Amino acid sequence: MAISNYINASIERSSWIRKMFEEGALLKSKYGEENVFDFSLGNPDLDPPSQFLDVLMEFIKSPVKGNHGYMPNAGYPDVCQAIAKKVSSDHDVTMPGGHIVMTCGAAGGLNVIFKTLLNPGDEVIVPKPYFVEYGFYIENHQGKMILAETNEDFGLNISRIEDCLTAKTKAILLNSPHNPTGVVYTLEQITSLAKALEEYCRKTNQVIYLISDEPYRDIVYDDIRVPSILKYYKNSIVTTSYSKTLSIPGERIGYIAVNPEIDAPEKIMAGLILSNRILGFVNAPGLMQRAVARLNEISVNVNAYKRRRDILIEGLKFAGYSFAYPNGAFYVFCKSPIPDDVAYVKHLLKFNILVVPGVGFGGPGYFRIAYCVPESVISRAIPKFKEALETH
Repeated sequence: MAISNYINASIERSSWIRKMFEEGALLKSKYGEENVFDFSLGNPDLDPPSQFLDVLMEFIKSPVKGNHGYMPNAGYPDVCQAIAKKVSSDHDVTMPGGHIVMTCGAAGGLNVIFKTLLNPGDEVIVPKPYFVEYGFYIENHQGKMILAETNEDFGLNISRIEDCLTAKTKAILLNSPHNPTGVVYTLEQITSLAKALEEYCRKTNQVIYLISDEPYRDIVYDDIRVPSILKYYKNSIVTTSYSKTLSIPGERIGYIAVNPEIDAPEKIMAGLILSNRILGFVNAPGLMQRAVARLNEISVNVNAYKRRRDILIEGLKFAGYSFAYPNGAFYVFCKSPIPDDVAYVKHLLKFNILVVPGVGFGGPGYFRIAYCVPESVISRAIPKFKEALETH
C-alpha cells in the first residue's frame, strides 16, 4: 500500500465532510450554484473587518528591518504581552506575557498542547458530540480519546465525565461555544466540573488538565458570556484562533494561554515552546502575529451571524424540525426525523440541501447545519427543508 495503514483508515473515518463537499460540487455543476443550498462547511463567509486590511497595508508600506526573520518560538514578546492583556480582560485573570504561545491556529495549539502533555496511552476525555478532528489530534501524540455523554440539550453532564475518570486520565477537552451544536457551557457547569476535578485530584494525587478550545468565543448571541476555565481551575489551558473572530481561517493564527497558577509552570511553558518548534510549526506567522496584536478589540459583525441564526431556527421550527438551541458559533445541530441520520442527509440531497450527518461528530440521529452563508440562501432553503420532511 502506498500510504500507512493508519492514514488509510483515517481517511475513511474522516470522510463525511469531504463527501458532502464532493456532492456539493456535483450538484452545483448540474443545477447551478444558485440552486444548491450548501450548509456543509464551517467556512466563515464574512469578509475580515476593514481594520485588519488597514493594519496589513500599514505594515507593508512601512517595512521594518528584520521583521521577516526568525523570532522566539513562542512568538514576538511584544505580541505575547498584547495578547496577555486581552486574555486578562476576557477571562478575569492576571495573565503574564510569558504564559502565551502564539500558534498556527487553534488546531496547531491543540497539537502543541497534546505533544507537551501526553504519554503513550494517556486518556483525554471529550464530551460528545465533538469536533471531528479531536480524535486525530489526540492520536497524533499516542493518546486515547474517551467520549463522555452530555445532557439532552448537549450541556455538560458532570457525573458522566466523572464516570470516565481513571488513573490514565491526563486531560479533559472542552469546546465552547461548541461545534457542532452551537451550545455554550454555563457558568454552573464549568464551576461544577472544576470542583469535581479538584476533589478527584485531591483524592488520587493526580494532575488532570482542563483544556478549552475556543475559536468561537467571540461569536455569541443574546448577551451570553462564555465562562472562563482559567478563572475557576488552576491546571487549565486555553487555545483559540482568529479564524472566526476576524474571519481569517486561511491565515492560521492563534495562541495558547496557560493559567498563571498551573502546577510546574516553567516546565509546561518550556514544553509548549519546544513542541511548537519540533512539530514543524517553528513559530506562528510573523505578519499575522503583529496584525492580531493590534486588533484585540476588533471582530467581525456578530449581528450578521445572529440574523442568520434567527432566520434559520424560525424556519426550521416552521418546517417541523427540532434542534438544540444555539447560543454561539454558527451551527445548528438538528434532530433527524428518522434514527438513521446518514439516510436522511442523503434524502436532503434530493432537494439540493447539503448538511453533515451527526454520526461524523459522534452524534448519530442528528445533522449539522453551518449557517455561515448568505441570508438569501437560508431563506430559500427553508421551503426545501419543509418539503423534504413532508415527503420522507
